[in-house]
Amino acid sequence: MLLGALVLQSGFLLAQEKKKGKGMDEMWGEQSSLGTDAPISRTALFDEGNYAMFIHWGLYSNIANKWKDSTYYGISEWIMNPRRANIPVEEYKAEAKNFNPVNFDAKAIAQLAKDAGMKYIVITSKHHDGFAMYDSKSNDFNIVKATPFARDPMKELAKACKELGLGFGFYYSHNQDWTFPGGNGGPKVNEKGKEVGFDYYFKNKCLPQVKEILTEYGDIAMVWFDTPGDMEKKYVEELVQVVRKHQPNTMISGRAGHGLGDYKSLGDMNIPIKNIGGLWETVDVTNDSWGYAWYDENWKSPKRILKSIISTVARGGTYMLNVGPAPDGTIPIEAQESLRASGEWIGTYPQVIYKAGASPWGHALPWGDVTVSSDGKLNLCVYKWPLDGKLWLPGLKNNIQSVNLLGEEKLLPLETEKNGDWVSITLPIERPEKTVSVIEVALVGKPHVAVSNSIDPVFATVLPVDFATAKGAKIMEKKWMEKFGEWKHIEQAQDWEDEGNVTWVIEVMEPGYYQTELNYAGEGRLVWNITSDEGVVVQNQQNSSAVYSYYEMGLLKFEKPGKHTITVSLVDGNRKGASLKEIRLTPEESME
Repeated sequence: MLLGALVLQSGFLLAQEKKKGKGMDEMWGEQSSLGTDAPISRTALFDEGNYAMFIHWGLYSNIANKWKDSTYYGISEWIMNPRRANIPVEEYKAEAKNFNPVNFDAKAIAQLAKDAGMKYIVITSKHHDGFAMYDSKSNDFNIVKATPFARDPMKELAKACKELGLGFGFYYSHNQDWTFPGGNGGPKVNEKGKEVGFDYYFKNKCLPQVKEILTEYGDIAMVWFDTPGDMEKKYVEELVQVVRKHQPNTMISGRAGHGLGDYKSLGDMNIPIKNIGGLWETVDVTNDSWGYAWYDENWKSPKRILKSIISTVARGGTYMLNVGPAPDGTIPIEAQESLRASGEWIGTYPQVIYKAGASPWGHALPWGDVTVSSDGKLNLCVYKWPLDGKLWLPGLKNNIQSVNLLGEEKLLPLETEKNGDWVSITLPIERPEKTVSVIEVALVGKPHVAVSNSIDPVFATVLPVDFATAKGAKIMEKKWMEKFGEWKHIEQAQDWEDEGNVTWVIEVMEPGYYQTELNYAGEGRLVWNITSDEGVVVQNQQNSSAVYSYYEMGLLKFEKPGKHTITVSLVDGNRKGASLKEIRLTPEESME
């Protein structure tokens, strides 16, 4: 997957920050602009399905992040790269003789995707290492000619997907190729010892292989190009023309480069916290590494998978979740179990995901999230069940026709009550669904919500700086890696001036005391001030660290309901190193 410019110090990966303007996302094609004139015949599967399987599988899967008795933590598909094990080209290519995934079963993998509720599969035909996972006629470094497996698993998977009614697509690393002369990161001379450039790689390997995957595997739902880097536009244009010629209904990923893809592609493992318009996608993993890593047992639970899918659809996007087959070609059982369990939930509540639209609130709510069914009904996806039996909807302007708690067997009608701009829904004491409960709300007219930073009267409300304004400070994106290739993405306030502050406009339903906590990182003890428009001041000193953590500040009282402002300023301490992520307000009655 994507890796931008990395800074290494003492063996640890440092945070990368992106300021307004050209940054790592644009440089590597993560958030390319999209083609807006794509026909429905091309976009329907992507736009309406909203959920797909990604598969990272290659020679690196057999190495499994262990090279010469050393384990390399992080994403395994980069094991060859100088930033990782720095495996010489010939040594890496020689590993093909050890790659024999004898238990690969295309039908089983396609059935797993079907059981999980996914609508199509995208699999790596060639990653950055240059190894092709299909029978390439243009280059012998492939699974059929270079390994004892000697089969074309892509033929088998394409057939299995077609039989099960799933779309089928290919990932292709069009810019990077670490084993072919002229490819980005590859050798500088060809087999004759002649120095060659990118054009040599493009004409002799990239373009021929893209033509192969487009013409030998039936209908292709998507070609998922990746890491365009500084590829010249003419090369991307030629690839797009080839795709359009041979597969006019095939989607082209947003990482093709130069804004020539059909949709916007966000950064790896990046689920946004506020709605994004247009066609877009985020990609994620079932554990930590895209390709198989021998030690990686950090599997996502069914509920976490569901929350990620729902959150993506609720923000208006499509979610593609990766699995990395083990050396023998099978999907690890832990991933299978979570995918099937979450798939059962989707099978019960398909309207929450398929053809569903974004939440009219524009962001998650303290108790869960919301998608909109194709018939205009709200799907309230409840992650936290209120102890007092009241679920609150802020700013809903529509009249309500009906509210029903959904389940496998029957609908349970629920009562509602209006309180100013808030609507309460009375819930039963016990929730019928153990993972994510769904409440269906039928409205009069299209959903109409007065969007605000509403403070829930029951649950703790988190207000990220994304929804604030800054004065004398800068709100910027920050991204870093926990392990190599394991990305984190946030917005945060930094560069604090002496009088700098961050202000939220909020909507309070229930006056009273709220515990305030700030989530920040920094160096040394910091003094923060929180002031409301009613003149209430909370000021406190707390410690800090390089890891973002919550720190209690004190009780903030609101005297009356309605619109208020809360302003956070950094009074004393190391302003240069201070980074504020969010504020959390918890009703006093809900505090432990």
